[in-house]
Amino acid sequence: MTRLALLFDLDGTLIDSIELLLDCMRFAFADRAHAPTRAQWVAGIGTPLRTQLAEWSRDAPDVDALVGRYREYQDLHLERSTTAYPGVLDTLAWARSNGHATGIVTSKGKVMTARSLAHVGLANAFDTIVTYEETTRHKPLADPVLLALDRLNIQSPNALFVGDSPHDMHSGLAANVATAAATWGPFTREELAPAHPTYWLETIADLRTIVPLLQTPANN
Repeated sequence: MTRLALLFDLDGTLIDSIELLLDCMRFAFADRAHAPTRAQWVAGIGTPLRTQLAEWSRDAPDVDALVGRYREYQDLHLERSTTAYPGVLDTLAWARSNGHATGIVTSKGKVMTARSLAHVGLANAFDTIVTYEETTRHKPLADPVLLALDRLNIQSPNALFVGDSPHDMHSGLAANVATAAATWGPFTREELAPAHPTYWLETIADLRTIVPLLQTPANN
């Protein structure tokens, strides 16, 4: 059977960290009148933190100050407020036992990505990890997905990108890979539908049904 590249977003897809990200935002903006609402912040999840913060900042030094406060809270509370979604560890073990390559494609930074994965027991579950620092252009553009595929030496027709945000779906589409929308994250079906995911996932275990579809002759 064809070896596939199974690529995953991190926050909101593999790990339940959305409330932590919101709490970090609230802490960063605690003393400011001009601050994003929950809905506004959620809409940017999946893009780089500095990109999100820049929309609410006066200038580059102000972005730096907000990043510092955000990281301060995240550093203290990451482990307490982060868990793996149900079925994630078993499904990744299944994928690797069936010979598929696995990868992370995230806008999160390298240090916090490594900490998050270690905390939930996924430190050794991936063949490649693409973080914010490793591309100059980020989701929703194709570059992070293409870098992961290049590292894995697998072509786009044999790849699937699983994510919970429209940014993930657009990034996968731009890289010409199939996409699967995780419906357990912070984005609703109505918010995800305009990004035209190839597949819908109700749970991560649904990958066991989708993966064989990607291995049919029509896809190879």
